[in-house]
Amino acid sequence: MKEFMGKVWLWIKDVFSDEENPEEPVYDPMHIASMIVLTLFGISILFWLFWSLLVYKGGLLSKVIPFLSVILTSKTLADYGYEGYPYEMGVFGGWITNIVALVFLCGLVFFAIRILRREKC
Repeated sequence: MKEFMGKVWLWIKDVFSDEENPEEPVYDPMHIASMIVLTLFGISILFWLFWSLLVYKGGLLSKVIPFLSVILTSKTLADYGYEGYPYEMGVFGGWITNIVALVFLCGLVFFAIRILRREKC
């Protein structure tokens, strides 16, 4: 029993000691906090991109077929509820936000591919 208590006492003393073991990895709280903040920032950027591309006012996909039918057939913008830019845009409402999100997402994918290709070399 005395040996067991001695081992427990050494373990407790080791846990609360100020001496650092050089074999253990060093964790800087600033690095951990910055990684948490950067991860949350990256997730929020991706959320905004995908939400504004796919969800905002019907998303970009709901505007593609009407846009192509206006260009390729005799249908007009008024057939889809368009009355003028600041007033009523019908199906095409929110297209500027959808296009901006598409451009940002393409840029993000381009830079990610560029970084990944550079890492392989």
